[in-house]
Amino acid sequence: MIRPTIFLSLFLSMLAAAGPEGIAHAQPSKPASEARPPEATPPKPAPYDDKLARLSEILGAVQYLRTLCPSSGPEDWRSSMSDLLAADTANEPERRQRMTAAFNRGYRSFAAIHTSCTRA
Repeated sequence: MIRPTIFLSLFLSMLAAAGPEGIAHAQPSKPASEARPPEATPPKPAPYDDKLARLSEILGAVQYLRTLCPSSGPEDWRSSMSDLLAADTANEPERRQRMTAAFNRGYRSFAAIHTSCTRA
């Protein structure tokens, strides 16, 4: 009779020493609809993104000057920028948005300063 109580007291003391993390709890399984996918990490920027953003600003500024002072050349800087975006940011909408914003920033910064065409 003493042996079962000793085993029981040993078992209970080990259980108490293990704490709550030592006890296995039965948890209901979650349906597949409640399972969350792992969070997507933002893509690392290309090493040349800063330079590409600067080029986008320059193309925007040149496009504005082109519309302000028309010339006989066939260059359309907006279509060059569009081709560049299509080639370099095809599957990256956030990156494409940043480069488009840089183009627009260059366009607007020159539009704020240069209001008429002057001779060089």
